[in-house]
Amino acid sequence: MTYPYPLLKPPSFAWDRSAAPAEPKVNEWIQTLDVARAGEFDWSNVDVALLGVPLSRSSISASAASENPDAMRRAWKYFTTYNLDHEVDLSELHVVDVGDVRQHVTDIAKCHSHIREAMKAMRTHHPHVLSMMMGGDHSITAMLIKGYKDAHPKERVGILQLDTHFDLRDLADNGPSNGTPIRNLIESGTVAGEDVHNIGLHGFFNARSLKAYADEVGVHYTTLRQARAKGVAETVRDALAKLGERVDTIYLTVDMDVLDISYGPGVPASTPGGMRSDELFEAVHAAGLCKKVKAMDLVCLDPFKDRGEATVKTAVHVMLSFLTGYKQREQ
Repeated sequence: MTYPYPLLKPPSFAWDRSAAPAEPKVNEWIQTLDVARAGEFDWSNVDVALLGVPLSRSSISASAASENPDAMRRAWKYFTTYNLDHEVDLSELHVVDVGDVRQHVTDIAKCHSHIREAMKAMRTHHPHVLSMMMGGDHSITAMLIKGYKDAHPKERVGILQLDTHFDLRDLADNGPSNGTPIRNLIESGTVAGEDVHNIGLHGFFNARSLKAYADEVGVHYTTLRQARAKGVAETVRDALAKLGERVDTIYLTVDMDVLDISYGPGVPASTPGGMRSDELFEAVHAAGLCKKVKAMDLVCLDPFKDRGEATVKTAVHVMLSFLTGYKQREQ
């Protein structure tokens, strides 16, 4: 079967790249896959595949995170490909937007099945390409990692989670929602508890029982207070080093609710006391440098709740900061 397979659909719009200048904006750089000619597309020189996962019906908080993939695409016009902080030009990377996972109107289980199959297809058809997903709520992470394992059953997968919450709620009470993806992966045997590192927890936003479960299954976690004392980027590097000793692949999941409410007004579960945007940029840059990080998602951003595209622009900056690290791997 040619790629993309039928569960993918093209984005609702695509930027015109016909007159891209020598120094392009991000919207003039990222290529949109022509679905009509996808069977002829040469993946051999592609570095990164972007996939939209527009699902938020499985969110505990009322959310239009399903609108985030297109919101991020529209915000690409604000950014150049040159990162002054690191003197890196991302335009040298070949990045392709493959579109969105097709979603069912009401059937969440079917949506999750589509997401899992889409990830399996991406990893089967072009396993050498870095997979980046624009969510969607956090329930998608469980399905994406299961899809990854379907394509790479012999690989041991670990998770670096940047989040305000454990996301270890009981599946019996919550089902496969955005509050349960990590527990879903642990209880299904997809990921071992000891192969999860969560950084960013803080304050009054997690129940005691969830900490007890994390301790029981061996999840590693670092509160934001602890991370700041050591340095957020250094904490991330330490977690990556420890994961790298045990796993074949590290999956990075960035829940935008890790941000302080003042930096992430478009996050449904935003809280006071979270990360600053610069701390998050440094964290994902450190993850991008790690060669074992082969997939990343960004979740839980509702552009309808945003103010002046502040959170959406931050999300694009997160994506580009991670890609900066990825580009620097060759150095």
